[in-house]
Amino acid sequence: MSPLAIGLVVCAAIAHASWNLYAKRASTGGPVFVWLACAASTVLYFPVVAGVALAVKPDWSLKLLLGVGVSGLLHLSYILFLQRGYAKGDLSVVYPLARGTGPLLSVIVAVVFLQERPSVIALLGTGVVVCGILVIGLGSAGGERMTAMTGVLYGVGSGVMIAAYTVWDSYAVSQLAIIPLIMQWGTGLTRTLALAPYALPRINEIRKVWREHRKPVFVVGILEPLAYLLVLFAFKYAPVTVVAPSRELSIVVGALFGWLLLGESQAVRRIAGALIVLGGIVALAAT
Repeated sequence: MSPLAIGLVVCAAIAHASWNLYAKRASTGGPVFVWLACAASTVLYFPVVAGVALAVKPDWSLKLLLGVGVSGLLHLSYILFLQRGYAKGDLSVVYPLARGTGPLLSVIVAVVFLQERPSVIALLGTGVVVCGILVIGLGSAGGERMTAMTGVLYGVGSGVMIAAYTVWDSYAVSQLAIIPLIMQWGTGLTRTLALAPYALPRINEIRKVWREHRKPVFVVGILEPLAYLLVLFAFKYAPVTVVAPSRELSIVVGALFGWLLLGESQAVRRIAGALIVLGGIVALAAT
């Protein structure tokens, strides 16, 4: 992989883990925080998207609206799961599980529904991911264990939604020929519109979340799309089989953030679990 591709992937991993760090810090904001972050992203990226749209003149057809709309609802479900998980569990638990469950589910779906026969390496990678998840999620005692397991459930639920939107987004970009930047922006717009009926009547809560979490609103609004776009640029300079597993470096970065910046407990075990999950994902990507 070229130095430029490495730089893009590392920046994408740090950006992705960073917006999750700020989402965790604003975990009390709930759906209203999610709505504010999506709205901020939609407004901030509009000039860039408008410029691209004027230059390439995309086909504003029903299939584009369908592709973007379905993607937006899947991404909305994902970020609501994630935000709820951060309200109930630690960053160093929820984040690695959310990022690690998606590739694991992809293999399971391929075997059960598509009748694919994965290689020995893929099966080993699947087992390694499961082991990493167990290392992260288990080991606490008493009430702490119940809290940890709640975080595990929301992390896995977020991973399910990651798998769902990954499959759909891949179809929308490759088969429906939707421009990735427009897809990403349209997804944010869909999330903003879908949450508006919930958020707008709660004007006092909006003011409270804005007052307490203004910085996280902008950080998440900027870095969530940027992390994805950096990966897309990396695909121009390195193959998908190299970029895809490399970007999951964010799993380890997220676990480190939880330990160093949030003071979360059981750091050694959780970072070890994150490294195990990362190793399993690399094995899956190598097949």
